[in-house]
Amino acid sequence: MTNSQTLLVIDDDPLILQCMRLCLPEPDYHVVTAESAGQAISAFRSGQPDAVLLDIQLPDQSGLALIHEIRELDGRVPVILMTGHGTSETAIAAMSGGAFDYVTKPFEPDEILPVIDAALETSRMARKPAILPSEKERLSPEKPSDQMMGECPAMVEVFRSIGRVASRDTAVLILGETGTGKEVVARALYQHSSRHDHVFHAINCAAIPEALLESELFGHEKGSFTGAEQRRIGKFEICNGGTLFLDEIGDMTPVMQTKLLRVLQEKEFERVGGSKTIKTDVRIIAATNRDLDAAMADGSFRSDLFYRLNEFTISLPPLRERGQDLRKMTEHFFQLFARQLKKDFVSIAPETMQRLLGHDWPGNVRELQGIIKQTLLKASGPVILPSFLPSGFGAASPGSTAGETSSQEWQGGLVKEIHRRLAEGSFTIGSDIHDDVDRILIAEVMKSSGNNISEASNRLGISRPTLRSRINHLRIDVR
Repeated sequence: MTNSQTLLVIDDDPLILQCMRLCLPEPDYHVVTAESAGQAISAFRSGQPDAVLLDIQLPDQSGLALIHEIRELDGRVPVILMTGHGTSETAIAAMSGGAFDYVTKPFEPDEILPVIDAALETSRMARKPAILPSEKERLSPEKPSDQMMGECPAMVEVFRSIGRVASRDTAVLILGETGTGKEVVARALYQHSSRHDHVFHAINCAAIPEALLESELFGHEKGSFTGAEQRRIGKFEICNGGTLFLDEIGDMTPVMQTKLLRVLQEKEFERVGGSKTIKTDVRIIAATNRDLDAAMADGSFRSDLFYRLNEFTISLPPLRERGQDLRKMTEHFFQLFARQLKKDFVSIAPETMQRLLGHDWPGNVRELQGIIKQTLLKASGPVILPSFLPSGFGAASPGSTAGETSSQEWQGGLVKEIHRRLAEGSFTIGSDIHDDVDRILIAEVMKSSGNNISEASNRLGISRPTLRSRINHLRIDVR
C-alpha cells in the first residue's frame, strides 16, 4: 500500500495544472490546484498539503508575497517555485528566504518530478510524527505516525538519549545497521527540538555523486562548472536557522569531508565558484551504518570530522539483539498493516511466529516491515500461516543446498570481479561495484514493479527521490 501525498499546484495556466495531474496520478499522489493566491490560501487551510508548487506570476498577488503567507501558516511545507527565464534571480532570492527549490519554465516532466519527489520526501520526514513510548496519547488513526517501540535496555537508552539531547543545539551522530530506524530517530530529534517549526532538510550522502553533492550542500554560482546555467542555493543556506539531516555520512568522500568540517567549525562557506562568504546557523544530525572507528583507522573517514559530529551519539541496536521486542513488534506491525491494507487479521500461528523469531533479520526493522506486508498480501485468512510467508523466507540453513550454492556462486563471481579491478589498480572499486550492482538491481525491480517509482522504491527500501537520482546517475533505461 502507498500513502498518497498531496501537492498543491498554484498557477493561472490551465495547461500546467493539467500537466501536473497527468504526471502525478492517484493513488501515489493527490494533486490539488489553485489559479490564484486567494484560492491557494483557502486550499492550504482546508487541507494542508505536503508540498507546494507555486508560479511566481499570479493574477492577484506576487508569488514571492504568497510564499511568506504560506510559511507563516506552516514553515515546514516545502515550496517549489516556477519561474520564467527573466525571473530566476528573483526565485533565487526567495530560496535564500527558505523556498525549497525552483524550476524554470518551460520544463519537461523528467526535470520537475525529481524535485517534487524530493520536496514530498522532505515534508514527510519533517511532519510525520515520530512518537516516543511516553507519548502514546498523541497517536491517532487519522494522523499517520511512526511509533518508536522497544523495551530492551538498549532501546530504553535510545529513548532517554533523545529526551536528553533533542532540545539542545548540539550535533548528533546516529549509528546503527541498515534498517534499524536511524531516520525515525533523526525526525524525533528535530520534532522535539527548539527548531521544530523551522526548515528541515535531509540529504542521502551516498546517493549523490561528489560533484553534485557539493553543489547540493553549498550551492554554486552561474558558470562555475559545465551545466551551471543559474546560481543555485545550497542546503546550508536554505536551512539557516533550521536542521539538516546528513544520512549515510560515512560514505562521504574525503574531499567533501574536509569541506563539511570547515562549515561545522567556522559556521560559514562559499558557493562553488563563488567568493562571497555566507554565514549559516544549522543544526546537524548525521547518521551512518558504517563502522566509523574502522573507517578512521583505515583513513577513509577524518577523525576531526568525527569528533565535530560526535558531540552526542545515539547507537541503535540491531533487531536480532533486542530480545522480546521482536515478538511485540511483529504483532504490532501485523495489526497496523492489516488495517492499512484492509486485510483480515486475528492471530499469528505458532509455527509462523517461530520462523519469524528464528530469522536473523539482516535488514532489521525495515526488513521486518517488508516481510509482514508481503505476508499479509499473500494471506487468504485471518490466521497467519507459514505458507503465507514470502517464498524462501527462513528456509535456508547453514548446511542447506540450492540457496547457499547459488549464493556462493554469486559471491565467487563478485570476488573475481573485485580482484580483476584490484589488478588494474583501480581506486574506485567500492563505488564502481555498487554502481554495477545497482544498474542490474534497479532495472529488474523497476521492471517487476511495472515502472512504478513508488512501488519500486518501497521494494528497494529507499525514497523516491533517491531512486530517481540513482536512475539518472546510472543512466538506467526504465522505459
